[in-house]
Amino acid sequence: MRARKGHARRRARKRLLKEVKGNFGKRSKLVKMATETLFRARAFAFRDRRTKKRNYRALWITRVTAACRMRGISYSRFMHGLTVAEVALDRKALSELAIFFPNVFDDLVKLAAEHAKSPVPAVLSV
Repeated sequence: MRARKGHARRRARKRLLKEVKGNFGKRSKLVKMATETLFRARAFAFRDRRTKKRNYRALWITRVTAACRMRGISYSRFMHGLTVAEVALDRKALSELAIFFPNVFDDLVKLAAEHAKSPVPAVLSV
């Protein structure tokens, strides 16, 4: 006896259409269009999860840069000073300190400025 995939296929279509609900026009009604839409949506979601991380890091760096410039030090000197001082705070934490606890950030800037004054090795010319 020939068995068709009646119930399983209907269930798969319903699951697919439920997932693309909210899209415009044929994209939410026709199975072929819905499949293509879902495929693209998942590809964009995968890509943009990484882009979101990149954008947040850029935002934190921008905030820390602005806070450093207000205190008279460049971002690179600040980060170098923290590295030399062995302060292990990431950029998100530094950004939040700059916004919500400016007095703590001031102390970090002083610490970084003290440690950043270490002599820079001269470049040898041949």
